[in-house]
Amino acid sequence: MKMSDYWTTMASLVGMLAFCQTILQLVFPPELRLALIHLLTRMRHVFSSHTYFDITEIDGVNTNELYNAVSLYLSSSVTVNGAVSSTSNNTRLSLTRVPNSSSVTFGLSNNDRITDVFNGVTVLWEHVVVQRQVQSFSWRPMPEEKRGFTLQISKRDKALVLDSYLDHIVGKAEEIRRRNEERLLYTNSRGVSLDSRTHPWDSVRFKHPSTFETLAMDPERKKRIMEDLREFANGQGFYQKTGRAWKRGYLLYGPPGTGKSSLIAAMANYLGYDIYDLELTEVQNNSELRKLLMKTSSKSIIVIEDIDCSISLTKREKVKRKNNNNGCYDPDLTNGSGLMDEPGSSVTLSGLLNFTDGLWSCCGSERIFVFTTNHIEKLDSALLRSGRMDMHIHMGFCRFQALKILLKNYLRMEEGEVDGVVLKEMEECVEDAEITPADVSEVLIRNRSDAEKAVRELLCVLKERVVRRRKSGGVKKKKEEGEEDEEEGEEEQEKRALDSPNGNREFFGFEDEKDGDEDADK
Repeated sequence: MKMSDYWTTMASLVGMLAFCQTILQLVFPPELRLALIHLLTRMRHVFSSHTYFDITEIDGVNTNELYNAVSLYLSSSVTVNGAVSSTSNNTRLSLTRVPNSSSVTFGLSNNDRITDVFNGVTVLWEHVVVQRQVQSFSWRPMPEEKRGFTLQISKRDKALVLDSYLDHIVGKAEEIRRRNEERLLYTNSRGVSLDSRTHPWDSVRFKHPSTFETLAMDPERKKRIMEDLREFANGQGFYQKTGRAWKRGYLLYGPPGTGKSSLIAAMANYLGYDIYDLELTEVQNNSELRKLLMKTSSKSIIVIEDIDCSISLTKREKVKRKNNNNGCYDPDLTNGSGLMDEPGSSVTLSGLLNFTDGLWSCCGSERIFVFTTNHIEKLDSALLRSGRMDMHIHMGFCRFQALKILLKNYLRMEEGEVDGVVLKEMEECVEDAEITPADVSEVLIRNRSDAEKAVRELLCVLKERVVRRRKSGGVKKKKEEGEEDEEEGEEEQEKRALDSPNGNREFFGFEDEKDGDEDADK
């Protein structure tokens, strides 16, 4: 065939196709073709064993939160590496890192598929991306691409998807979002306006590396604290069912340097919560304290450190004693809970109690209140009761289990790598030494380049502390014996006063009228 004949034949075929297309458009108008497509799709769905759900990125003019949740759920590294497996080995994933995020996330490429397994049921997700038609003038321009997810699932498992699977996706997405976002540390400052347009909290990125794994504490106590935190974070249904505000209080008490601040940081890192460090001395009154509480977010830890030094927390017994000595009750000296506050204090104890357990404490959800103190005996029982401070955690001196954790943290030495004789000596004297984890850490940091030297120096420090404590304990014992001798002398004087003729009068506070007149003249 000649080249000219070939091109003539091709031109004839193209012309015939154009003619047939014109005839089809005349016989089958666009409306009829669209109806036919819908009919075929419906028939396919009727005879198919699967059902399909479309989740678009934009619902009308609003962003579809479910689309964002599904995207985050499918893009998590945990999901990609574990729970979700692709339908083929050549599934393409896109890598992204959004602002204020501490991790890289995965995403499905355009028009790719991936499977997920939930409660033994396999579902198929497809990321559908199509070009949007040219828009006319609009006040709110739409994206050039139309994005969405299509969920394919067996018809017999339809109820499972609608009942629990989507809720599972939303919950996991919120957990992933909270874990990926960088946590913030907030603090309040004096003189900031507290109207609805301003934010009274200043924030910085929270980068504290403390975790429960590195925390120098008895493993069993750490396990109980972690279980309590986990039950609180997953207890929304329980708190709603019991009619309680979704909050919990922790009181950390003990000597300085025992790891109270490190425990707070570990709690924040474990739960993924922000921290609000409330400085009560910068709060002017109870009203401002309530407004600060209203400006805090959910899923946060509200911390008041050294609560006994922030405001006056005078005990009820002292108030009653003072009132009894005066012979009257002055309501101006007490606050709403019957407790006295020192003159000039900006925040009353009543305001603090209402802050932690009053009506205003339920303005928000999933909040944790943490108070720290070095002297728990100075705090009033009203602040310590359950409902305000639900869990009391004593941060005591370093014990042997905590000592082994510190050796592992600073020297990378496991228990088997330390000399057995030295380790046994440490175990025998660490409790008697009454040394704080901060002091142990300082010794290990100072000698971290030489592990053996650090262990030897730590053992010497422990032994020196034991010797000093024994000497001071002997002095204390002598003092106690001296006090007992004084008490015996007082008893003898009391007995002699009772035996004397005027002893009863003098002992019970009665004196002769003559002596009383002389004292009055003086």
